[in-house]
Amino acid sequence: MPGVPYITFLFQKSVFHRSQTLTYRNGYSRPVLPTVGIGGDPITVNQLSQAELDELSNKRPTLTYGQVKQAPPSSFIPVYVAFDKKVLRFEAYFKEAVPISQDEHYRVRRVSVYYYLEDDTISVVEPPVENSGIPQGTFIKRQRHPKNDNGDHYHWKDLNVGVNITLYGRTFRIVSCDKYTQDFLESEGIELNLPEEIPSDPYTELRREPNRTYKTPPNFDKLKQFLTMDRKVLRFFSLWDDSGSMFGETRPVIIHYYLVDDTVEVREVHERNDGRDPFPVLMKRQRLPKSVKDLRDTFPKCVLEISDQEVTEWYSPRDFMVGHHVTILGRMFFLYDCDAYTRDFYQENLGIQDMTPADVKKPEEEEVKQEIPPYNGYGLLEDSLQNCLTLVPKPPKKDVIKMLENDHKVLRYAAALDSMNPEDKGRRFILSYYLSDDTVSIFEPQVRNSGIIGGRFLERSRVPKPGSSIDSPVYYGPADFTIGAVVEVFRHRFIITDADQYVLNYMKAHKHQFPCNVLKSLEKHFLPQEGDRELGETDVQEMNNGSAGGYDPVM
Repeated sequence: MPGVPYITFLFQKSVFHRSQTLTYRNGYSRPVLPTVGIGGDPITVNQLSQAELDELSNKRPTLTYGQVKQAPPSSFIPVYVAFDKKVLRFEAYFKEAVPISQDEHYRVRRVSVYYYLEDDTISVVEPPVENSGIPQGTFIKRQRHPKNDNGDHYHWKDLNVGVNITLYGRTFRIVSCDKYTQDFLESEGIELNLPEEIPSDPYTELRREPNRTYKTPPNFDKLKQFLTMDRKVLRFFSLWDDSGSMFGETRPVIIHYYLVDDTVEVREVHERNDGRDPFPVLMKRQRLPKSVKDLRDTFPKCVLEISDQEVTEWYSPRDFMVGHHVTILGRMFFLYDCDAYTRDFYQENLGIQDMTPADVKKPEEEEVKQEIPPYNGYGLLEDSLQNCLTLVPKPPKKDVIKMLENDHKVLRYAAALDSMNPEDKGRRFILSYYLSDDTVSIFEPQVRNSGIIGGRFLERSRVPKPGSSIDSPVYYGPADFTIGAVVEVFRHRFIITDADQYVLNYMKAHKHQFPCNVLKSLEKHFLPQEGDRELGETDVQEMNNGSAGGYDPVM
């Protein structure tokens, strides 16, 4: 038999390996032409690569046309770069069977099919529908889907309008696509079918309420009032004048008129430190009767509330006008203003244009000037003044900065007592002025066998000038002490005869604080003249010795 040797050779072959045709270089996959066939058999077909075939196709006879230049190779662009973020979108639907229901047998569910060109994957997303009761969103996640039993996957060439695709046992009907998808498929030579309509869902159509005609009942429709006037409130700013009662006053309140059920609420406006309990609602929300029928005396008013049978008329928005008074449960309220919504409501619905707010500002009270009683002479003037300013007197404030800057700064002067008594002739005094608090102290050095006990003549205190008032006295300052000046200290007259060298140096360092005549007086006094006596070491020693008598020497 002629076929026997071939059959014998076929069954004797035991190696069926295929050579490797895929390699990787620089992270990219590249195909490689096989050198041998299955089982190591030699390949008798053409082994030229695609680049070599392209080069041969460009060859022409050189005798006629000359050598043809090699065409530059096209730049290689990976597919994931060329088709990055490029997605085809199709609108589709599928029918889902409902076996356990008497109202519906199937339902139509709308989906969007996305085809990603970079890796040929498909995802199905169901747009959410409000109150559908079905978990919606991503129906099928992004992946490649097989289209037949041979393992072939869906390609964009297989998608078109008016075709069915089966994914995981569900058949999706594509009805339309977007503009980008249409342009892409037409550019690739694919003719799109006409778009289709998504069939209606029978159960959805059944649930839709039919168009009904409504007839307004003879009386006012309260349901319509609730639907149209819900959350619409008229707000009025008013004053409750309760000054007629004992300890009464005028209180600001806000009146709310609820249009949804014609109820009224009164809220009290609390101000800071008004002394009232923080209860915002003055009158709870309720309907207010405007006129009531004549009830018998036996009507239990304290038990039963007034109903519609006893009321002939209720309060309406026409009863609340800006600039008028309104009586609510026996209290008189004056409406002086309203908000912008209330003003627009009256203009559009009631035709009332005059909603000018009234001026209810209280006249400014005259400021009562505090009258300070005259000084009675007890204690210091500053201490007595604190008893008039506060209930609990506080110590008068001192100039701390002045005390810190002028601490231990004392101006010393020599003075003689100007008196008509012959015993006071020749008495010498040292007058010290403290710059830290403008106080003056007078010290008399002891003189042996004089018959006068020396020591502290005046403790440290502020000395007012003669002729100044008791309520606003003017005190002596450094500019008042000049050579030859007369200083009256509590009805005792002293004549300044000499000064310390520190006084002249201080006045020269602070010329802007002293008049020119004061500085010239001291400079003229300190000029070396015959017969002049200066404040020498004897006076300073006497002042230091006098510290035992109560004088505090300043270092």
